[in-house]
This record gives sequence, C-alpha cells and structure tokens, in this order.
Amino acid sequence: MLKELIDKFYLDREKGKEREQTRFYVTDAGKCARAVFFKFKKAPRGEMEARVLRMFEHGDYIHRLILSTLFSLGLVRASEINVPTQQIISGRADAILTWENELYVLDIKSINSFLFKNLLQPKEENLDQIQLYLHFFNIQKGILLYVNKDTQELKEFVVISDRARAEKLLQDLQALKTKIDGNVIPARLADFPSNKECQFCQFREICGQASANEMSWSEFKKKLSSQRPLL
Repeated sequence: MLKELIDKFYLDREKGKEREQTRFYVTDAGKCARAVFFKFKKAPRGEMEARVLRMFEHGDYIHRLILSTLFSLGLVRASEINVPTQQIISGRADAILTWENELYVLDIKSINSFLFKNLLQPKEENLDQIQLYLHFFNIQKGILLYVNKDTQELKEFVVISDRARAEKLLQDLQALKTKIDGNVIPARLADFPSNKECQFCQFREICGQASANEMSWSEFKKKLSSQRPLL
C-alpha cells in the first residue's frame, strides 16, 4: 500500500520536472553524444525507477549535510553557484571554498560502497565536470569529494585546472549542438551495448534500433512512429 503510494509520488514528481532542454548541463560534458541528443529531442525513453529517484534525493541530502559542516568550519565562500550565463551550457557548482588563502571549486559525489572501495582516482566524467567549473570560474584548483553513501566514509582528490581539457569539452559540446540543430543523430558508442553508460541508459532500447553510424533524426522518427507514439 505505502510502497505504491510512495513510488507514485516520486514518479509523478519526476514527470512534472520534464521540460524542453535548450542548453547543455555541465553534467552532459563527456557523456555519450547520442544519449544527450536523444535527451534534447525528448525521444522515447525507459521510465526511471522510483527507487533510483529516491537514491538521487538521498544524494542531495548528503550534499546538504557536507555543506552544512563546511559552513560551520567557515570554509564556504559561496554555495550552489551558477556558471556565468552564456549560450551553450548551464550548471551549478556545489561550492567555492577558501583554504589557506586559496580558492577551490568543490564538487561532491555520493557513491555506493563497491564503487567507493575501488575508487583509486577520480572518475573521468567527474573530472570533466569540475574542469568546466574551474574554467568558468577562473579558479585554478578544485576538490572532488566522494562520499560513501552506505558508510559515510570520505575520499578527496585535488584537481588542477586543465584549460586544454576544458576547451576540448566545450568544442565537443559545440559540435554536438550543431548536430542537434541539424537533426543529425550522432554515431553510437563503438562498444555499445557493453559500455557502462549503455548499461543504465534510458535510451538504450531506441539506440539499438538506430543505425550505428550517424543518421537523420527525421527518418528515425518515422521508423519509431510506426512502432509507438512519440513523446
């Protein structure tokens, strides 16, 4: 009884958040270009599980808990800071800290015990994101703080600004924006469907129905419309 009510609450709330995406999010950087394309086009996707939505909310709670502690320590200069307004990308950093007269961009990530135990260096997608924050805020150092959401253990990695990496990410996003505007579906990941991104991707089913190479979105929509109603 309660399970069904709670699950429905989360699923209904998630549907209420759906809106047209016009700019990239920082979290899109380094991600599968085809998945980001489908997200922009509001392509049919697998429904997110209520369990996963609750996990996301738990991660948000952990973020607030960490930030509360850092505020108490007097380290937070600003929190939840939007990147400067521009056309291609939007995002919000967790915090900017001051430590020993140096500024740091803080990005907090909550992960499970298995991933935490085997984490010897930052995840590449997390490095991509913090490099963009460092680029936009013109700050030279960042901290990736990983929280084991099962045990509350912490691991931290100091990241140095890499302007070349940030510029390459922005170039890739600009190239993807050209494909989105031109209705050209990007090529599939070479190691589909074994790539870890594919395993949890909401667009995995329709991705498998599309050509492995670039193809017309308009043509693909015709194929989809003969099988199911489009969003």
